[in-house]
Amino acid sequence: MTSASYAERRSQLTTYFDRTAVEAWARLTSDAPVSKIRATVRAGRDTMRAQLLSWLPDDLIGRRILDAGCGTGALSLEAARRGAEVVAIDVSATLVGLAAERAGPIAGGGSIDFRVGDMLDPSLGRFDHVVAMDSLIHYGAADIARALAALGARTDGSVVFTVAPRTALLTAMHAAGTLFPRADRAPAIVPITLGALAKRIGREPALAEFALTRTQRVNSGFYLSNAIELARCRR
Repeated sequence: MTSASYAERRSQLTTYFDRTAVEAWARLTSDAPVSKIRATVRAGRDTMRAQLLSWLPDDLIGRRILDAGCGTGALSLEAARRGAEVVAIDVSATLVGLAAERAGPIAGGGSIDFRVGDMLDPSLGRFDHVVAMDSLIHYGAADIARALAALGARTDGSVVFTVAPRTALLTAMHAAGTLFPRADRAPAIVPITLGALAKRIGREPALAEFALTRTQRVNSGFYLSNAIELARCRR
């Protein structure tokens, strides 16, 4: 069961991506010219997407993948081109619609099933692998651990995801966002430490058969995110 804080933040994200940031996000995730600051974010996201995909098997034919927080669908498309059967879900109907428009015909034998909704919805079924790129960075460590437990309970292979690492810069930015909220600002990114998250993961029974196997930080100008892999050790 999700917490009240998870549900509240999910609602904020839905409003932000469906109403406030549609044009900016569509531009950022395209080839259109952007400012130097946003160019560093675009480059960082490209690097992170490649990193997470590199942790999945090269051959994804017949594998069922959940793209949890698919955004405009770039990661889903790459996985499908490697043969995966992708369920791409996001809380934003606007972003999912844009992702479906951009996908077009898929070479490689894979497929994408675009959905609007909650990535933790158990009706989505079981998966071989789950990828959650920058979709958990707006939640605190407790909500992240609970979300990973919900995902892990339905995952036979690995859950690869990102968090916002607790650095002096991100902590200061988070504090400023909390003290000086603005209507058009995205819901705050919540910096966390890997140690604190690992402890919470260790207390989740659904993750008892998973191990934190590798991490990789991506730092590109105004983009800073930490990739983490949770792999099932036995079944």
